[in-house]
Amino acid sequence: MMKRRRLAIALCFAFLVPLTFAKDKKDAAQPIILLWPDQNNPTLRVTFGRFTQLAAYNGQLSLESPVLIENMSGKRIPEASLTVYMMDKDGVRVGSGMLSTSDLEPGQQVRVAFQVFSVGIPASLKLVARNNLSGVPTSLRTVPLKVISVPPAANLKVDGRDVGITPITVPMGIGNHTLSFSKEGYAAGSTPVDIKADEAPGGSITFELGGLAEDNVELRDGSVLKGDVLSVSMTQVEVRVNGKDQTYDRNQVRKIILVQRESVPQASPAPSATTLAPK
Repeated sequence: MMKRRRLAIALCFAFLVPLTFAKDKKDAAQPIILLWPDQNNPTLRVTFGRFTQLAAYNGQLSLESPVLIENMSGKRIPEASLTVYMMDKDGVRVGSGMLSTSDLEPGQQVRVAFQVFSVGIPASLKLVARNNLSGVPTSLRTVPLKVISVPPAANLKVDGRDVGITPITVPMGIGNHTLSFSKEGYAAGSTPVDIKADEAPGGSITFELGGLAEDNVELRDGSVLKGDVLSVSMTQVEVRVNGKDQTYDRNQVRKIILVQRESVPQASPAPSATTLAPK
């Protein structure tokens, strides 16, 4: 079982940019481009198109803008949520709306329609996103996880990528992952792991590998035969697979892993009966 300690740490990182409106639909307003968290090492590029007024009622405006969100990092973003505040010329908030996206691969873009209500004429945008104490977006932070196998010294893969030999501490990104274990002489196995956004460091997980149920014969072409090794000589290897006996040239075989089997003592043969003929 993985031991978890949870600690929620959040800060607000904001951008404030001027907001301009087209006087009518024929005017071409310049797009508003925001790089988050900064211009030197951006994670997200958020581009707001022209804001248009959809409706107005009792001083409340309904506004809409096409928004393009681009993942500029080298990592997949499982989930991102941004809050957009509308500010008037005095810096007073007059409206707000949410921008959300999920499963954004590196370099991938997603286009969404951003709609917001405002109680006055907004003059600027303020973009706020949640990030941790180090300034890393919550969706991109990693949590160190200690991975232990029984027995130790197993090969570990995370989401199909080799990461090392157990026991090992692996930085895990937020989201769902698959840990795969393999060790010579043991059955390979895997387990899912879900890393939460508020996961605290110090967690660990232990996985027990099962024993092999059959002998394994690995050939030089990479294929593996699972069955019962019947005999090994200087020139041939005989193995029974699915009830069929197969013979291979010894040079075809790269490695043989034999399952430990318990010997079953054989009963001593009963003495044969002797019939004595009457004299």
